[in-house]
Amino acid sequence: MRLQEDEDHHQIGVELATLPDGVTYVCLPDGVTLPTEQPEEIAASIINPAILAPELVAELKVASPHIRLINQRVADAIAERYTTADEIKLLRTAPSTEFNSYNAFAEDCRAWGRAEKAKLGL
Repeated sequence: MRLQEDEDHHQIGVELATLPDGVTYVCLPDGVTLPTEQPEEIAASIINPAILAPELVAELKVASPHIRLINQRVADAIAERYTTADEIKLLRTAPSTEFNSYNAFAEDCRAWGRAEKAKLGL
């Protein structure tokens, strides 16, 4: 699949995943389209769904390496500050000031992850 490129020759858009049915999903920024010159087998199959069904979104989230990477970065950010043992202890001692601090940090990390997924249309 060919994607548009910016002035530095970086591709614009992200290939999200190819699902078991053989369909590949791509996220393009608003106003960007796929170049008209595509391999023949791709050109004949391009569709632009306005809205993805919730079941399809769930399937793409499982299949997409980008989503797995975002999830891992969220987990890594939390683990940088809190060990698993720390998290368990804080959960056992909730409600507390320490738990509230941990929870606020974890929610900030999760919010970042949700925002990154939203950029991918998921």
